[in-house]
Amino acid sequence: MWDVQCAFFCIPTDSKSCRKCPDDEWPNENTDQCIPKSVEFLSYTDDTIVALFSAVSIFCCLLTGLILGVFIHYQDTPIVKANNRNLSYLLLVSIMLSFLCVFLFLGRPVDVTCMLRVTSFGVIFSVAVSSLLAKSIMVCIAFKATKPGSPWKKWMGGTLSNSIMSTCSLVQVIICITWLSISPPFQDRDTHSYQEKIIIQCNEGSVIGFYSVLGYMGFLAVVSFIIAFFARTLPDSFNEAKYITFSMLMFCSVWIAMIPAYLSTKGKDMVSVEIFAIMASSIGLLGCLFYLTEPVQSFSDVFCQRFHE
Repeated sequence: MWDVQCAFFCIPTDSKSCRKCPDDEWPNENTDQCIPKSVEFLSYTDDTIVALFSAVSIFCCLLTGLILGVFIHYQDTPIVKANNRNLSYLLLVSIMLSFLCVFLFLGRPVDVTCMLRVTSFGVIFSVAVSSLLAKSIMVCIAFKATKPGSPWKKWMGGTLSNSIMSTCSLVQVIICITWLSISPPFQDRDTHSYQEKIIIQCNEGSVIGFYSVLGYMGFLAVVSFIIAFFARTLPDSFNEAKYITFSMLMFCSVWIAMIPAYLSTKGKDMVSVEIFAIMASSIGLLGCLFYLTEPVQSFSDVFCQRFHE
């Protein structure tokens, strides 16, 4: 009778010893030969959830593009100008790209997609959150500038907001470049977590680099939330801060909940958690900042009136 340990990890060669199967194979039921292990990753052909992720991502990207088209079409109206037109354009483009970067997580990972996964959504979300941070600061400055003789009037305009957004985004770009230069992510084959299958996954390379990207993104979100939170009590003419506060609260909640779920899963379940966090936070930004705000609601009313006519 064969030893249990031998039966699970080896095939017998004689009555006293056994031959261990290679890492990419495992014993069959009779433990008399080695058979190849199955390979696991989020496949376009074998996983239904991939089709769901793809459909939702494409739909949300098109919806974001539609909202961007509405803003561009009415770019000279007071409503769009008051909504900080250039930052709104940049924010909408960033949300569109965040939906598209979901496809980097689908399919069999390779070295290139592994390097682009976290760095792409890290930079994209940093641009989006930096835009919100600039919006929050400009709302506060705009309120202070309304007072007679206020020195804050000289800070009004696009120069300060563009500088804030560019500087904050550039820091994330530097973090990503440093990470890719020192210890970039790469394709990895996990042959030990499961006995019967091999997990094709992305090894993050430098754990410090990975959490630095997420940490900086979280830092920007927290700062933006704090500034918008204190500005939420401004008069209704400056009520954009309320939407930014709620969007950042949702954004932070999604990523805080994602961390324990990410650490407790393996294989394609771990990738699914990342994709869900990206899509949920992107949908939250889109809904809170554009669907609920005055420009889109006003344009929706106009479209409805024309449709009924």
